[in-house]
Amino acid sequence: MKRRDVLKGGVAALAGSAAVISAPAIAQNKIEITMVATWGRDFPGLGTGAQRFAERLTTMTDGRIKVNYFAANERVKAFDSFDEVASGNAQMYHAADYYWKGKHPGWAYFTGVPFGMTASEINAWMRFGGGQELHDELAAEYGLKCLPCGNTGVQMGGWFRKEMKSAADFKGLKMRMPGLGGDVIAKMGASPVSLSGGQIYENLMSGAIDATEWVGPWNDSFYKFYEAAKYYYYPGMHEPGSQLSLGMNKKFWDGLSKSDQAIIRAAAETENCVMMAEYNAKNGAALASLIADQGVKLRSFSDDTYDAFGEAAAEVFAEVQQHSPMAKKIHQSFVKSRNEVGAWIKISDQAYVQQRNRVLGL
Repeated sequence: MKRRDVLKGGVAALAGSAAVISAPAIAQNKIEITMVATWGRDFPGLGTGAQRFAERLTTMTDGRIKVNYFAANERVKAFDSFDEVASGNAQMYHAADYYWKGKHPGWAYFTGVPFGMTASEINAWMRFGGGQELHDELAAEYGLKCLPCGNTGVQMGGWFRKEMKSAADFKGLKMRMPGLGGDVIAKMGASPVSLSGGQIYENLMSGAIDATEWVGPWNDSFYKFYEAAKYYYYPGMHEPGSQLSLGMNKKFWDGLSKSDQAIIRAAAETENCVMMAEYNAKNGAALASLIADQGVKLRSFSDDTYDAFGEAAAEVFAEVQQHSPMAKKIHQSFVKSRNEVGAWIKISDQAYVQQRNRVLGL
């Protein structure tokens, strides 16, 4: 037998052996994930973004990682998503982490807090200012690992049945507002109510609440809040850049290979970018339609009202820092990054947009 024939036979044999070895390894590496969310199925932006992430992760791995997605109330109630994943009954959730502030006020900072950061600013903090490390530290206490996975941008101030001419108009108001923003309006004499998105309309229509904030024109028009409240105020002080999170069971995350962790990170980072672009693209047209077609009255909060927001927020943040060393550490890191990044944004994005809009008459 010629030498090259021996080599061919050897190579063929090795290839055959590799096939026998690799096939079971690939099969064993298939991962099936149960993912729950705090949003209704097919709800624009929030819900479709979560579904898009689930589909993207499956597509990126050619189905090797299969995500079984459950919208709010399909497997568990919206606000039960945290415990479902922390317990290991599901592997992932998609939510706004400020929903969990009752467990620890530090969670609020990883969605949005009053007078906080815009989407671009919070991205800077999370990636280069220590935000992700603090999110990891807090989440680990609850058996979780979290990643940024979407942003809705600066939110509107809310829908009101009456004109809000001064800070005094918040006294006695029953308003849907979760997170630390709810604590701020409580300091101003309002009664904050925490409701999932799907519960807001019926409570607003029935008079159980007098006002609500939700997200912005695109999402708000979907829920038809204008049928119960015609005054639409801006800008919202409570969520200037609402970051959404992919929360994962930490044991599940730690058991993944480095490559699978990298794939999940990439899928989440993609959605973090895509969702913000989608909101920016659709909010303007939605607002114009609300005003022209539904008779919505757009109003801005007065300086007096915003000053009162600021005073109340200072009280809330003082209380948050007294909660625990962890809460204080998160707050101080957040403020440091907000001041540093915000100073740059003031002479870059903010200054440019003001001049551009002045020249163009926008």
